[in-house]
Formats: sequence, structure tokens, C-alpha cells
Amino acid sequence: MHIRRTSVHNAWDNAIPPVASLVPDAEFTVETADASGGQLGPSAGTAEVAALDFARVNPVTGPFLVEGARAGDALVIDVLEMAVGDWGWTASIPGFGLLADDFPDPHLRVSKIANGFAEPLPGVRVPVVPMVGTIGVAPPEPGAHSIVPPRRWGGNMDIRHVGPGARLILPVGVDGALLSLGDAHAAMGDGEVCGTGIETEASVRLRVGVRPGAAPPTPVVEADPRTHRAGRALVTTGVGPDLMEAAREATRHLVAEVSARTGLAPADAYLLASVAADLKISEVVDVPNWIVSAHLELSLLG
Repeated sequence: MHIRRTSVHNAWDNAIPPVASLVPDAEFTVETADASGGQLGPSAGTAEVAALDFARVNPVTGPFLVEGARAGDALVIDVLEMAVGDWGWTASIPGFGLLADDFPDPHLRVSKIANGFAEPLPGVRVPVVPMVGTIGVAPPEPGAHSIVPPRRWGGNMDIRHVGPGARLILPVGVDGALLSLGDAHAAMGDGEVCGTGIETEASVRLRVGVRPGAAPPTPVVEADPRTHRAGRALVTTGVGPDLMEAAREATRHLVAEVSARTGLAPADAYLLASVAADLKISEVVDVPNWIVSAHLELSLLG
């Protein structure tokens, strides 16, 4: 089965009719649209970023009815293979992102994607590590629910390890599950600090299964080594009693350090952090302060 990216929706709603039915353990291929829903193209600029209609962002292909799935079951999704587009975009969107107050103006970089690399900035080649940013099932609560925040039922989780070789386990909220997915990235750092990775369209081959009565309390990921990076890294930290402020502090320090070391404009350093840096909660047990660290491969700094 091959479902094209024209079969999309922009809200989670268990009343949306399914576009197809899936037999458990069968493989199928889904085309996904880019996160802008076609509002940004290869020649787009900051004006298009400023004019983004958030009602159209993060379109997901689906929903797919999984035969035999019942509320309370676990839906097991194996991501078998992904092919991303030949271009992608990364933007700092006004009012959106971890450092929205620091970067109030729209900023955009379009990446060429080829030969296993994406180039979000001139001369900076980021390895392509495809992942599915938004994947989830319909919530049991009636009505339309925004597609932007993640929930118990999955959704816009932006877990960069949900890529080829990964297994995602979701709780089923309604009979048939009503699975949908979209928001593919060619690359993204943990935290997605500016709010976008290298956003692109994709073709995703999957397999779904059902475990009766085994719904986890929240999504579970079994990651594959192919989705992990290795190498020496620049690591900056944020320390304090507020985890969100510590995350902002670590990111601000990373932006400043990258800018100082490379001469990149802070806005470009911010985008690079969103594409290639990893935010990690390094310590969350030593009361009263926690440590959040931001990791970026030194090889990207030349």
C-alpha cells in the first residue's frame, strides 16, 4: 500500500474518516508533506516565514485504521525505511522557539540535500539522519485538537531517534487507532531549539502491529544505532532550579560560543544549533539545581 501526501489533515480528531485500513504486520508506504504544508518553497524568504499560517503547519498523512486495534492496546510501529526530499528549510519563526525573545525577527535557510548531507549554511554539511517528527494516534476526547503540542497519544514529539530502524510504541485511544504521521526532518538536534529542523517532505515505509491490552502510559521508543551521532562535541551548560530556564541558558551559551568561534551571525548559530545540536538533561536529581547541556559536534565548526 502506498498513500500519497495529498491525504493529509491538520488536527487530531477521532471523527476524521480513515484514508485506508491496515492489516497488522503488513508493510505500507506513506508520503509526508513538509511542515509548512507547502507554504515555503526552495525560493522562499523571510516574508513567507513571517506570513506562515499556523493552521496549516505540520500536516499529517492519514488517518489509517488498524484492523483489530482497540482502546487500551499498544500500537507497535516499525520505521523500516525513509527517503527525504532534495531540499529542506530551517527557520526562526517570530514568537516560536526556545529563544523567541532573543530572535524576534524571521530568519530562513534553505538546504540542498544530496549524497547523505544537507547544507543549511554555506560550507556547513550536516549528515542526513532522517526522522519522523509527528506521528500519533487519535485521542479519545471528541473534537479537533491542535496538531502542534505532543500528547500521551504521540503527535508532534520531535524525538530524533524515530527514524529508520526505530520502533515506536503508542497507546491506542480509540478503536482502530487512527494513525497519522508527517513533519519529516532530514536532520534535527535534540531539543529542536529554534523550533525547526531541516524540514522536508519524505517517503516512509512502516509496519504496524498490535499488542492487546498493553498500552504504555506514554510513547516508548526503541532506537537504532543509525540515529545516533558520535564524535567530539562542544558542550555548553545551563544550571538552575528551573529546567526550562536551564535549557535556554545552555542554548544561549552554545549560540554565543559558536558565533565567537566561527564568526557566524547569532541567528545562523541558532539555526545550526536547531539542526545539529543535542539538548540533554544531564542531571535532574541534585536538589535544588539541575543541569541541561547542549552538545554540538566540533567537526561542524571547521
